[in-house]
Amino acid sequence: MIYAGSCHCGKIAYEVEGELTQVVECNCSICTRRGYLLWFLPADQLRLKTPESDMSHYTFNTHRIKHYFCAACGCGPFGMGADKAGKQMAAVNVRCLVGVDPKTLTLKPFDGRSLQIHAD
Repeated sequence: MIYAGSCHCGKIAYEVEGELTQVVECNCSICTRRGYLLWFLPADQLRLKTPESDMSHYTFNTHRIKHYFCAACGCGPFGMGADKAGKQMAAVNVRCLVGVDPKTLTLKPFDGRSLQIHAD
């Protein structure tokens, strides 16, 4: 299935294709604060409809994931990074997908907080 996604103001728009049945609820510092529900899939299944130059991104901790957001409305529709094998992956915030009710999806908790590097 193809889903349309965007930030709140529409400056960032994309399509994503796949079977959406499960989302990850991570408890790391950024996911908790932003309320992300993430759908992980190969990066080539996400097609930008707006130029990457219209987006801002933020990295933290190990700096391996680019958390994209809109500088105009602040919404964070997706992130990009690589899995442990080096395959490029997208982490789509399903709350930014048109017509998707997160309550109908299986929620998989993930302890991202335990992966964070903390300064002593």
